[in-house]
Amino acid sequence: MAATPFLLLLLPTFFFLSPSPAAAMLHPEDFLALQSVRKSLSDLPGSDFFSRWDFTGDPCFFPGVLCSGDRVVTLALGDPRAGASGLAGRLHPAIGRLSALSELSLVPGRVFGGIPDSITGCSSLCFLALAGNFLSGPIPAGISSLRRLHTVDLSFNLFSGVIPPSISSLPELSNLVLSHNLLSGEIPNFPSSSRLLHLDLKHNNLSGELPALPPSLRYLAASNNRISSEIATVVPPLTNLEYLDLSSNFLSGFIPPSVFNLPLSSLLLQRNELAGEVLPEAEVRIPEVDLSYNRLSGEISPLLAAAGRLYLNNNRFTGEVPARFAESLESAGIEVLFLQHNFLTGMEISPAAEIPVTTSLCIQYNCMVPPVEAPCPLSVGVQKTRPADQCPEWRG
Repeated sequence: MAATPFLLLLLPTFFFLSPSPAAAMLHPEDFLALQSVRKSLSDLPGSDFFSRWDFTGDPCFFPGVLCSGDRVVTLALGDPRAGASGLAGRLHPAIGRLSALSELSLVPGRVFGGIPDSITGCSSLCFLALAGNFLSGPIPAGISSLRRLHTVDLSFNLFSGVIPPSISSLPELSNLVLSHNLLSGEIPNFPSSSRLLHLDLKHNNLSGELPALPPSLRYLAASNNRISSEIATVVPPLTNLEYLDLSSNFLSGFIPPSVFNLPLSSLLLQRNELAGEVLPEAEVRIPEVDLSYNRLSGEISPLLAAAGRLYLNNNRFTGEVPARFAESLESAGIEVLFLQHNFLTGMEISPAAEIPVTTSLCIQYNCMVPPVEAPCPLSVGVQKTRPADQCPEWRG
C-alpha cells in the first residue's frame, strides 16, 4: 500500500482485549451473524487471524470481537499489526444483524465486493473503517441513517459513483476519509454546525466547485481531483485549519492573503491554475508552502522568507529575489528554496556564501546568471538561464 490508511491510526485500542470470564454467552442472532462473517472471509497466506475462531466456544473470546453482555459491540477483522497479512473474501450481509455493533474495522487485504446495504441494521455504529482493500460499487446512501457515526474511513479501495450528499448531515461525523478511490461528482455541502475535523478526499475524480465547509475543519485534503473553483471564498473562513492540500486540481483566481495567516503546518496548492501576485500580510511561518506549477506573477514577497520549505518554481515571478532569502539560506532558516523556471533577474547573495548542506536551493532557468552553484533536481534540466529572447532586460 502506498500510504498508511487512516484506519491504522484509528483502530480501537482494545483490539486484543477479551471480555471477562463472567460475560454471558453470546446472543443467538449475533452468534449466527459471526458464523456467516467467518464463512465469507478467509486468511491470506501468512495470516492466522481466524485460527482461534472456534465456534464450539464463546465467540466473545475470539480475536477482534468485543462483547458487552451478550452482544457484539466491536468487530475488528484481521490482525492490525504492521506488516501482517490481511483477509480475502467479501463482507457478508449478516453483519447488519449485529444490532449493538458500535465499531467495525477491516485491516488492509483483498476483500472484494461492496458494503452490504444491511449495514443500516447496525444502528449503534460509531466507527467504520474498511481501508486498504478492493471494495467497490457505490457508497451506500443508507450510511447516512447511522446517526452515531463519527468516523468513516473507506480509503484505498475502488468505490465509485458520487459521495452520498446525506453523509454530510451526520450529526456526530468528525472524520471522513474517502481518498484513493474512483469517486466522481461534486463534494457535498456541509452545514456550518458540522463537527467535521478531518476531510480527506484526495486521489479521486471529483469535480465542480469547493463547497461551503464547516469552520471546525482542521485537515482538508482534496488533491488529485478535477476541482475547478476559486479558493477565495471557501478557505479563508476555515480559521482552525492546520493542513491544506488542494494540489493537482484546476483551481483558479488569486491566493487570498489571509490564507497565509491560518495555523497551517502545510499549504499545498501546487499544480493548479492560480494567478496573480502572492501578497501575505505578515511573515509566513508555515513549515511547508508549495505554490509551484501555477501562473503566479509579480515580485516575490520577502515575508515568505520565514517559511521552512518554500516551492515557488515553475511560475511567472519577476524582479530580484529579496535579500531576506539569502540571509535565511545562510542561517539555515529555510530548508528548501526552489525558484527555478521563473523570470527572476537577480539574487543578492555572495558567490562565496556557504549554504548549509542541509539546505536545498535551486534558482536556475531564470533571467539571471545563478549567483551560486546549487545542485537542482534532475527534472530541472541542465540549462542554467533562460534564452535572452524570453528576458526583456537582456534584449538589445
